Amino acid sequence: MPKQVDYETRRRDIAEAVCDLIDRHGPEGATLRDVAQQAGVSMGAVQRCFATKDEMLAFALHHITERITAQGQDEIGASAAKESAVTLLTATLRTLALIEPHQRRDARILVAFTAHATAIPSLAEILREAHAKTRNLLAWLIRYGQRTGEFRDDLDADLEAETLLPLVEGLTSLALLGHRPTVPAQDMLTRRIDGLLLQPSRPNRPASSTASA
Repeated sequence: MPKQVDYETRRRDIAEAVCDLIDRHGPEGATLRDVAQQAGVSMGAVQRCFATKDEMLAFALHHITERITAQGQDEIGASAAKESAVTLLTATLRTLALIEPHQRRDARILVAFTAHATAIPSLAEILREAHAKTRNLLAWLIRYGQRTGEFRDDLDADLEAETLLPLVEGLTSLALLGHRPTVPAQDMLTRRIDGLLLQPSRPNRPASSTASA
């Protein structure tokens, strides 16, 4: 009897191989031949899963954006019953900003995909969808903080979430470049969240001399 192939698992394995190659060589380095070798399958197996390279890249990008968004959601799910909205929003932003050392691989891959997407509409659409999901997640957290009395009730949650995204995405790029700002990345996020508070409880701290990017 022929061996049954779990195509969804294989597609995810191939997506991880694509991400590994993009991490090392950028999107141009993710050729079908190299992806097949990295995934430990034949070129025919890759082509049975994906009709074109663009389709393969789109699936890999969707795969990594879903994983990053899920990490942000996990921060909420694991702590929602016992943590304040401020704590949840801070932890979620730090997760989404990809500024921790163990997140550098995902950060490099996402930034490489973002640059590549400027010329490939299908990839740009995936990033826009991921952007919308992230914005909705942050808006939900801000509304949660308004309900608990932590965040100001005059805030437009959707607008505040939209303005948080460029900060998050900028910190990702700066961390990858090794930029060490006067105010560390974590402090930037804390200061931004302080502006949402109904009653600021954390004193303005002097800027640190080093960053933890």
